[in-house]
Amino acid sequence: MAPSVMRKVGAMLRTKKPASKAYRLITSPLRLLPDFIIIGGKKCGTSSLYNYLVEHPDVAPALRKEVHFFDRRVGRRDTLLYRSYFPTLVQKHYAKRVRGSDLLTGEATPYYLFYPWAPKRVRETVPHAKLIALLRNPVDRAYSHYHHEVRKGTEKLSFEEAIEREAERLGRQRGGRLRSEDYDDLSHRRYSYLSRGIYIDQLRSWRELFPEEQLLVLRSEDLFGNPSSVMDQTLDFLDLRVMDHKYYSKDNKGSYLEMDPSTKRYLVDYFRPHNERLYNYLGRDFAWDR
Repeated sequence: MAPSVMRKVGAMLRTKKPASKAYRLITSPLRLLPDFIIIGGKKCGTSSLYNYLVEHPDVAPALRKEVHFFDRRVGRRDTLLYRSYFPTLVQKHYAKRVRGSDLLTGEATPYYLFYPWAPKRVRETVPHAKLIALLRNPVDRAYSHYHHEVRKGTEKLSFEEAIEREAERLGRQRGGRLRSEDYDDLSHRRYSYLSRGIYIDQLRSWRELFPEEQLLVLRSEDLFGNPSSVMDQTLDFLDLRVMDHKYYSKDNKGSYLEMDPSTKRYLVDYFRPHNERLYNYLGRDFAWDR
């Protein structure tokens, strides 16, 4: 076992942290790496999709939905630590032996889609994992993201002020520092209301390192409106058997005041050229500009 993992285990035992965490680290060489990762995007229905998937009898959940392994600082990333979040090889063997079916596992961290170093890190650690991206109308996504930060208490500006000051808050220099793998920044996570909705640039970064057939791109509105159909598509992508008599509830996207109509018109125009590039790239029209 790597010395860094041994040090973590020792520290946990000395500070009387829950034994389950130490146990998971000790047994991490006997644990699985994910077969699939839902890479994003934020406020696009990733929780619903993940929860639907782990209800499948042939899917075992990670210790938690969002592991945030590939968006951590380099010094905090240890593959054995990552394995500690997933089921054991014994569980996989049991499923094969008793049920006659393979057992898959995975996680869902929405920041991966947007974080610039995630594609490279995923490629280095789990190059064969299947990737799933959920894309929501970027106008709705931005507004939902904003209200998420308001509820958390991390956003004090009005929506209009927040989008007007986004470039200033993210900062041109900060964008340059993100070229360093050791750099992380809460503003990049929290206040990227418009930036995260330019999906084409994010998808290109992933497609540069992964073949097209390894990345499934779904439209969030389809998941919200017809979850059973989207789940059938997702299960087929993961080579999982489609279950009979499924019931998937429609997604609760949260409630808040309607966006100001003039702000909405501005954002529709803002995202229009980026959406056009996305549609041309994927060969699909998501009808977000109508």
